Amino acid sequence: MPTSIFDDLTNALRDQAQACGFAICRIASARAPWQFGDDLQGYVDEGYHGSMDWMRTTLARRSHPTKMWAEARSAVVLGVNYGPAADPLEALDHKTKGTISVYAQGGDYHKLVKKRLKQLAHWLARQTSEDVKVFVDTAPLMEKPLAARSGLGWQGKHTNLVSREFGSWLFLGVILTASDLTTDAVGKDHCGSCTSCLDICPTRAFPEPYRIDARRCISYLTIEHDGPIANELRPLMGNRIYGCDDCLAVCPWNKYAVRGKEALLWPRAENILPDLADLSGLSDAGFRDHFAGSPIKRAGRDRFVRNVLIAIGNSGDQMLTSAALDCLKDESLQVRDAAVWALKTLLPGEEFETLRTEHAPDEPEADVLAQWRG
Repeated sequence: MPTSIFDDLTNALRDQAQACGFAICRIASARAPWQFGDDLQGYVDEGYHGSMDWMRTTLARRSHPTKMWAEARSAVVLGVNYGPAADPLEALDHKTKGTISVYAQGGDYHKLVKKRLKQLAHWLARQTSEDVKVFVDTAPLMEKPLAARSGLGWQGKHTNLVSREFGSWLFLGVILTASDLTTDAVGKDHCGSCTSCLDICPTRAFPEPYRIDARRCISYLTIEHDGPIANELRPLMGNRIYGCDDCLAVCPWNKYAVRGKEALLWPRAENILPDLADLSGLSDAGFRDHFAGSPIKRAGRDRFVRNVLIAIGNSGDQMLTSAALDCLKDESLQVRDAAVWALKTLLPGEEFETLRTEHAPDEPEADVLAQWRG
């Protein structure tokens, strides 16, 4: 086919992507060699993936797009803008309230992005008579390197995607196609000498630029990590109860960001600075009901309440001790552990000693007993 026909198809594809509700569309080769598979292998070998064993078990499929689908020739990379209306960092000043990552304050983006990907993929398949496959971030495909390869943005020093048009706030989706499409230029790194994203990290989760140790990342700790969180990291978590936006929000390229237009992704009222005391009392059924249709459900009730109790401990507000007291008999070990830590942090020494005398002998788990004694 002549090049002009490919160009016509590419232009039509961008128009169709916009009609489907995508804010940006770029195209990369799905067959070109890249080093990201080796980079990921090294990342896992260093143990930076923490308890996310699925990274290790899916390494082969993640190593290159053609490992996911051998017939793939082009990758259509698409972005949905979810830019916030205000600076997310402002929420950190409200110590008795919880801070939820911007991406999780609204409805679950996976369904929205996947629906639009399928719509666009069907259109593309009709135009090219070639097979297509769609991917959101639940599949073992490395979207961020593909996005950088497509020119949609670049991976910043915090390893997240940065866009000149939308800053830090893009949900990504990918369509792999067996068709050869006209590709865009690879994205250039525009971080320069800036280290704002590295400097702001509360837990120092970046051992070096472009490298993140998930084991110290608050997003990982509050969402992926199951079980008690290391005591030395808890004071650094502040009131972050689900995810962390610090390295995203501080990026200077956000000066070009605009608020997202998707009503489904707009913050729900109950997710904007929610009361920590209210959230600490959620039962399993109450948690599922409260966060129905929200990505927060992914963490599960026990992890989430654990995070809330750590935030209560960090609040410095003794009025919240009753909320922590109510969790001392919780069925979940990690909830009880966090409740003891919160009380130990909030209460004067003598009051905590009295509590320990009353409650510690009844605690059957060694880990929580150590928290009482520590």
